[in-house]
Amino acid sequence: MIHHKIKRILWLSWKDTSHPQAGGAEIVKEQLAKRLAHDGFEVIILTSAFEGASHKEDRKGYKIIRVGGRWNVYWLVYRYYKRHLQGWADLVIDEINTIPFFAKYYVQEKNVILIHQLARQIWFYQIGFPLNLLGYFLEPVYLWLLRDRWVITISESTRHDLSRFGFKPDKIQIISEGIDIEAIKDLSQVEKYEQPTLLALGSIRPMKRTQHIIKAFERAKINNLQLIIAGDATGKYGSNTLSMIEKSSFKDNIQYLGRVTQTKKKELLQKSHLIIVTSVKEGWGLIVTEANSQGTPAIVYNVDGLRDSTKDSKTGIVTHSNTPTALADSIVMLLTNKNKYDKMRKEAWQWSQEITFDRSYHDLLKIIEKF
Repeated sequence: MIHHKIKRILWLSWKDTSHPQAGGAEIVKEQLAKRLAHDGFEVIILTSAFEGASHKEDRKGYKIIRVGGRWNVYWLVYRYYKRHLQGWADLVIDEINTIPFFAKYYVQEKNVILIHQLARQIWFYQIGFPLNLLGYFLEPVYLWLLRDRWVITISESTRHDLSRFGFKPDKIQIISEGIDIEAIKDLSQVEKYEQPTLLALGSIRPMKRTQHIIKAFERAKINNLQLIIAGDATGKYGSNTLSMIEKSSFKDNIQYLGRVTQTKKKELLQKSHLIIVTSVKEGWGLIVTEANSQGTPAIVYNVDGLRDSTKDSKTGIVTHSNTPTALADSIVMLLTNKNKYDKMRKEAWQWSQEITFDRSYHDLLKIIEKF
């Protein structure tokens, strides 16, 4: 039963979980939407279309409406809202994934921003010139325009980023992350690969810096060390990375699997000894928590999001510098110290069980009550 003034929520977002480029942010959104719907809220997610997608879809009690593509979705969402949804909602969530919908300028309803991470550094890794420069310089401008809004985010790193751009710290609310994978019941039920194995999991894109992982693997002096890379490799960076594997003098110890099923993903997370994450920036780093839940600690770069999802020297290692050499040193240090590894593995697994969507939903409800 709803005990809030808010009963109808309109969620403006670039992607839903069916989108080919969907990631962790989409999982978070729809896990929350599902729980809102279960408790009697009416929820509409207004988002972009993609090839083969239906215009409208009912999903687990909430609705998805799709209009436009990657770049015109912002204009078409505005137009659709004006024609069909104006005045419908009690609260509008403007989810910023690189670009905001600027809902504050046209919606009649109360509105709040949801942002997982700021994108300034990412522009130079993901977008070519001159759009990367445009994005880099425009982000502070749109943040300044939106600085009077209430904000929902998922990490202290992003809260700190936002406060630097003029948002009031007391209007920035953090909700827990959650993972869409069930934690193992007991660490003893998981059998690791016979040989020490590193895992790189996720799309092979410039901002993920997969090539740093390969370089670190080549530098790490551990007998029979293996590297498994799983994820989509389309695009120039992906093909360059596959070429780098092929030319590596250690290529016989590197396995590229391409995109994998959820079942295979879970197996990799359980059986690998370490997951390595080298992103330029993350909102949180869901893959770290997912790996922890399956009994695998992480070694990560010291960047926003990853330093939130990894407790340095407790649930994993945050490198002292963001270089393949520092990464290799950390890999060797952890895999050659069984006591330290076992202790870290246990702490990572225990902490992962506190990071749930039920907790995230509870945090969200407390924020909704403010409206």
